[in-house]
Amino acid sequence: MATKKARISDYSESSIRVLKGLEPVKQRPGMYTRTENPLHIIQEVIDNSSDEALGGYCRNIVVTMRADGGISVDDDGRGIPVGMHPEEKVPTVEIVFTRLHAGGKFDKGSGGAYSFSGGLHGVGVSVTNALSTRLDIEVWREGRAHHLAFADGDLIEKLTSRALTRDDKKSGTRVTAWPNPKYFDSATIPLADLQRLLRSKAVLLPGVKVTLVNERTGESQTWQYDQGLRGYLTETLAQGSGAELVIPLFEGEQYAGADAEGFAEGEGAAWVVAWTEEGNVVRESYVNLIPTPAGGTHESGLREGLFGAVKSFVEMHSLLPKGVKLLPEDVFARASFVLSAKVLDPQFQGQTKERLNSRDAVRLVSTFSRPPLELWLNQHVDYGRKLAELVIKQAQSRLRSAQKVEKKKSSGVAVLPGKLTDCESSDVSRNELFLVEGDSAGGSAKMGRDKEFQAILPLRGKVLNAWETERDRLFANNEIHDIAVAIGVDPHGQNDEPDLSGLRYGRICILSDADVDGSHIQVLLLTLFFRHFPKLIDRGHIHVARPPLYRVDAPARGKKPAQKLYALDDGELEAIEDKLRKDGIKEGGWSISRFKGLGEMSAEQLWETTMNPDTRRLLPVALGDYNLAQSEARFNMLMGKGEAASRRSWLEEHGNEAEADI
Repeated sequence: MATKKARISDYSESSIRVLKGLEPVKQRPGMYTRTENPLHIIQEVIDNSSDEALGGYCRNIVVTMRADGGISVDDDGRGIPVGMHPEEKVPTVEIVFTRLHAGGKFDKGSGGAYSFSGGLHGVGVSVTNALSTRLDIEVWREGRAHHLAFADGDLIEKLTSRALTRDDKKSGTRVTAWPNPKYFDSATIPLADLQRLLRSKAVLLPGVKVTLVNERTGESQTWQYDQGLRGYLTETLAQGSGAELVIPLFEGEQYAGADAEGFAEGEGAAWVVAWTEEGNVVRESYVNLIPTPAGGTHESGLREGLFGAVKSFVEMHSLLPKGVKLLPEDVFARASFVLSAKVLDPQFQGQTKERLNSRDAVRLVSTFSRPPLELWLNQHVDYGRKLAELVIKQAQSRLRSAQKVEKKKSSGVAVLPGKLTDCESSDVSRNELFLVEGDSAGGSAKMGRDKEFQAILPLRGKVLNAWETERDRLFANNEIHDIAVAIGVDPHGQNDEPDLSGLRYGRICILSDADVDGSHIQVLLLTLFFRHFPKLIDRGHIHVARPPLYRVDAPARGKKPAQKLYALDDGELEAIEDKLRKDGIKEGGWSISRFKGLGEMSAEQLWETTMNPDTRRLLPVALGDYNLAQSEARFNMLMGKGEAASRRSWLEEHGNEAEADI
């Protein structure tokens, strides 16, 4: 005990370490970039050149894989500003590469340097600098050539300037980085991934020439697409199965004007969509030229727009057979597309920007994509009927597979709990069950849900800690009994092979308040599933819904209209406030509401933030790589009834290491 007291007394003012400059990136690079290889830190530099091209200032981008292991990115844009920053009194180009929250991407107002850009988080090329052994910058701007250099993120050669020579270009930037191998699993950049990235930039920037020079092999490649998205999708489909198109390519683009209600001027999308009966589908999406391989809300908007147009055509021409109901996935199942969205202030999931989270993007893309397809289908009825036939086939196939599942599980079904508000669909793969904390929240969830495929089971109070409860005693607890019956699966152990044919929902979502009590309920339910329903976790059926803790009402600023922004926690709230300040809004210019619980949220808010598949943030629960014996020992220490002393000891030693995420 004396040892513990000594350890606690060592905790003083000097124990608090403030990470300055680029130190946070070096300490935890995985929070800022992908660490499998250095491609993403080079992509940050390429994105900056692409942003110059997006603004119409750059016509050529050259990426060189140098023989000495470095990577150069060269453009003929305006060149990074090199003058003294008015506030920091340091050359601006130096700030760009050494400060985590600096750059032209924050200047969003009318006439800003980058009205639309991929940069959002404000880390960008400063991460490239932090994770490189050396980084050289050359800037050609305003009749002079400028140079500075860094090593491990620290300035080693201050900014110098000279007059332009005959061989120099008039304007542009060249950044050469030598990634530090100690931060990456592999120091080698996958050539195929780099080629794909550069080709996509050329596709999304029609007329811009993108070149890859490989000094190591003596080869070079150039991409330049005059047809843009259409040429790219046509070529990619031809390289795959070469399947015949059901209808001609549906392509279009539309951007908001100055008087557009709810959207900033210039926001919108360009798209090209192809439907084929067979072969692989091609799906690529981008936001402000940033690839989003994990999709996001802009893809959801395209799906919603396509579905609305096709559904309207089918209903207008009475083509739907009796007993068949169209769903968005029926329209989307055989659709290949390339989508390029322009969003003024994009919000991405994670620093690597693989998925767009901006809720407004759903309405943005669906609003612009639906009317032209609906008009085209009604102008070309024969093609419309062909597309309708394909979509109806998909719906019938889906219904047949759902009926097979229904037959399989129909015998001996237990009486469902009275407080369960079930869904209408019998498609297990699509159905969702929300286990909701409290009756009041259950009421909001019932009103806000999509009754077609979402079921609600409100839970009264905290669920029993089932870690040490014997399996045959579980059903003595009413809440656990209702959960098991609603799910349709019996309790089982880690080594059992349970019968999952009675499973009634493909997703089982824990929905509790975004506070300490809510987290406790999550832990109790996760303990129940880990101990007594492990195969549901193993097969990806268990999820945790993430309702917001705060709502921020932001006024209109620059091109951006007034918005309601939601934050999951204090960290996200701080990031939103920081962004509003950078947008030029004074302190107190926005209002913050804190949700005391789910019951305080209206049905509309709960749907928009937590239940709508297109805009919610749902966290899948997975077992991952773990040692079963060690995991059970840890659970026993945390949840066991006779483990209070060891729990306290563990919390004293490791409590400050706990993560906010589940």
